Amino acid sequence: MIAPPVSSGDQFIFYGLLKQGAAGAPAHLDFPRHGEFLGPCRFKGRMLDLGGFPGVVPGEDICHGMLYRLDHARLARQMDDFEDIRPGDPKGSLYRREKTDLIDDFGRPYGKAWIYIYNQKTDGYPVLEDGNWPLEKGRPRT
Repeated sequence: MIAPPVSSGDQFIFYGLLKQGAAGAPAHLDFPRHGEFLGPCRFKGRMLDLGGFPGVVPGEDICHGMLYRLDHARLARQMDDFEDIRPGDPKGSLYRREKTDLIDDFGRPYGKAWIYIYNQKTDGYPVLEDGNWPLEKGRPRT
């Protein structure tokens, strides 16, 4: 399933345009009204620079994101729409939503949260070695 059901109180990892304060964040998603940003978090994956936004695929690199608690599950559909999830077209969906482990300072799992996983071919996209979006000042975007 490309977008399993979400419940109020579920946590999400945002690592790109949905991160709090991100340039290019969608103005129509009212995150403060529908939940709370809980702070920085880490997870395992491989973060790619897809141009104007990142994508994460399965991997063992340490990646950085922002943890968000969703208090009103109805916002999940709007988030899925923003991430171009197409429940009737799994192959055509830009992302899929699944749960992944949150990890502590030592790389040990301590909980789970929803994350948007890039769902298309990754050939030719550079890996963000530091696992963090946006890129640090002074490093060019591709």
